[in-house]
Amino acid sequence: MDKFETLTGIAAPMPLVNIDTDMIIPKQFLKTIKRSGLGVNLFDEMRYDSDGNEIPDFVLNKDAYRNAEIIVAGDNFGCGSSREHAPWALKDFGIRAVISTSFADIFYNNCFKNGILPIVLPKEAVDVLMKDAEKGANARLTVDLEAQTVTSSDGDVFSFELDSFKKHCLLEGLDDIGLTMAKSDSIASFEAQAAQSRPWV
Repeated sequence: MDKFETLTGIAAPMPLVNIDTDMIIPKQFLKTIKRSGLGVNLFDEMRYDSDGNEIPDFVLNKDAYRNAEIIVAGDNFGCGSSREHAPWALKDFGIRAVISTSFADIFYNNCFKNGILPIVLPKEAVDVLMKDAEKGANARLTVDLEAQTVTSSDGDVFSFELDSFKKHCLLEGLDDIGLTMAKSDSIASFEAQAAQSRPWV
């Protein structure tokens, strides 16, 4: 998993509330177990019409936001079913951080396992960042994970809270497998001792 330290990027404004996981990646794309390739179908039903043509008014289809790395969203982002394909699709598109006033719990935790930083801020701060994002590609937000801050293009700085363990995992690029492999020496030592003390196992 890629480390997350500091990110300066284009933020796409999505002021909708209750953006659920079926909106993020519709159910017909859940057949794959690969984490790659889902970015093209991110927000599929909002990005494309029934003939597969781009809907010009959707934010990620606008030239200013095609390379967005941050989403500034309305309340309760990631609600709905618990599909991990939702953060897979966001990450594959290039989204590394999502800013909202609140997230669904399962989606929130899945983000950390996939290298995405979900940031919870008060509504007043999200409103400022939403307006900043609406300026387009010339307005870039900076997310500093170590300092736990988001800085607008105008220099407004907002601090966010984050669990220290989740922060450590993102900074070091550790998913569940990475956390296990970091203990590989201890695991090997335990297995060697177990083999000696219980050779019949």
